[in-house]
Amino acid sequence: MTVSPFDSLIYGSLLSDRDVASLFDDQVYVDNMVRFEAALARVQGRLGIIPGGAAEQLHETLAQIDLPAAELAVGTADAGVPVPALVAALRKKIDGSAAQYLHWGATSQDVMDTALVLTLARTIKLLELRLDKVIESLKVLADQHRETVMAARTRSQQALPMTFGLKVTSWLGPLQRHRVRLDQLRPRLLVVQFGGAVGTLSALGGRGLEVMEALASELDLNSPGVPWQVQRDGLAEFAGWLSLVSGSLGKMGQDVVLMAQSEVGELREGGQASGGGGRGGSSTMPQKSNPVSSEALVTAAKMNATLLPAVHQALLQEHERGGAAWQLEWLTLPQMAVCTAVSLKHGLYLAENLEVDAVRMRANLDRSNGLLLAEAATFALAEHMPRPEAQALVKESCGAALASGRHLMDLLAERSDAPVDWAKVRDPANYLGVTGELIDRVIKGG
Repeated sequence: MTVSPFDSLIYGSLLSDRDVASLFDDQVYVDNMVRFEAALARVQGRLGIIPGGAAEQLHETLAQIDLPAAELAVGTADAGVPVPALVAALRKKIDGSAAQYLHWGATSQDVMDTALVLTLARTIKLLELRLDKVIESLKVLADQHRETVMAARTRSQQALPMTFGLKVTSWLGPLQRHRVRLDQLRPRLLVVQFGGAVGTLSALGGRGLEVMEALASELDLNSPGVPWQVQRDGLAEFAGWLSLVSGSLGKMGQDVVLMAQSEVGELREGGQASGGGGRGGSSTMPQKSNPVSSEALVTAAKMNATLLPAVHQALLQEHERGGAAWQLEWLTLPQMAVCTAVSLKHGLYLAENLEVDAVRMRANLDRSNGLLLAEAATFALAEHMPRPEAQALVKESCGAALASGRHLMDLLAERSDAPVDWAKVRDPANYLGVTGELIDRVIKGG
């Protein structure tokens, strides 16, 4: 096993996501830092901060440079950040006096934080696309099963009748809200960092804000009110969003795990294993079909919930620039992004492949001998007698039903002469409230 399962050839296909992990690759990071330096030179030349000829030379040279990430390793270990080694390596590749204008008025954190934001911009696009697919697939699943009656469970015990379609909306609704939250947080997250040594932009005289805004435009990012090198709330908000998404998908996975238990048997993950046959097979028990994707959803949710406090710890930055807390973000944010990506991958698989056993759902509901309809019976009786008397009668009859194995409605029909249509009360499909309207509200609301 590798130090991180995210990098494992064995576990990567289960617990990692190559597409998002590749966005946090060292070489992508270096390329983003070079992109920052090229954009900075270009806007400073355009604004007359540095000579136009030097700016053009810097931009053209940097656009063609291929700087291997490995070349920054030793310098990073010495300085604690890769930018001094980056700048030194780039200057060696730039001819003449133009090299002196590289990195003009910037500091290491400007380069590194903006490089991270450029990576997050691409990450968000990928996560957004996957989230949209999961949402649409769950809408289809909810609509397909709007009339599939099953037992609702509270505190793991059967409670009242519901439909599986309504249960799916409990997975769908939070994801729709997370989609809205993503649009809301994007302007606060995708923000250029440019503040110079301590956030005053003093090296640029009175033109610092002009350069900052032009740089943001050049990189297709937003411009902040002030440099944010010690204001990490944008990253913390994004980490919270990542945990929310994986947590909501984890709830879906937990439900499927419980409903796929052999004794319950209402759901099955479905699909085929990559090597043929069913998914989730055991090495010794051929009858098993383990809920692989559902368990991965629960794992990813717990992992992100564990990592999130570390990102919140990184809000504690010392004075005008921190060190240790900054490094804590490097350790946590990429992992959280990958966890969320793999959650969306498994969530989409479930939404598209989940096998629903409607017959088993109804059988599990009927096994209670009408006890799930005790509330329905109480309200039916309350139309003909005081409600406390109805409650007492139903409660007494529930005990008799448990002891005898008889159906609750049969016992109530014998014990009361109230003109209740017990055949109607007996059918759980008649006690679903406004289930259909609720499903429509969620499906149409997203």
